Amino acid sequence: MADFIINNDVRTDTPTVEVTISPNNPLPLGRHTFRLVVVDDSGNSSIPDEVTVIVADSQNPTAVLAAPRSVGFGSSFNLDGTRSFDAGGGRVVSYLWTYLGQP
Repeated sequence: MADFIINNDVRTDTPTVEVTISPNNPLPLGRHTFRLVVVDDSGNSSIPDEVTVIVADSQNPTAVLAAPRSVGFGSSFNLDGTRSFDAGGGRVVSYLWTYLGQP
């Protein structure tokens, strides 16, 4: 069990850890990124690996958008919303796509 605080490392000697959530301090709805770096017995650190966890709304549907990380200049590509879901028991029936421009 571990209380995770943004940008503070949690060190363990085991390969798994529980992200402990309390009713007074839940993770907000949406995407949350976690990072893992492993250290060997010589003190060498790995390149970080990251995973995104979606905290889903239990009543409204949750959009999950997949896209290629990069595309060639002038090339078409697909956006994919097939992993979107409704944890409340409903089903997704339409998708609204919006281009927001460059950051």
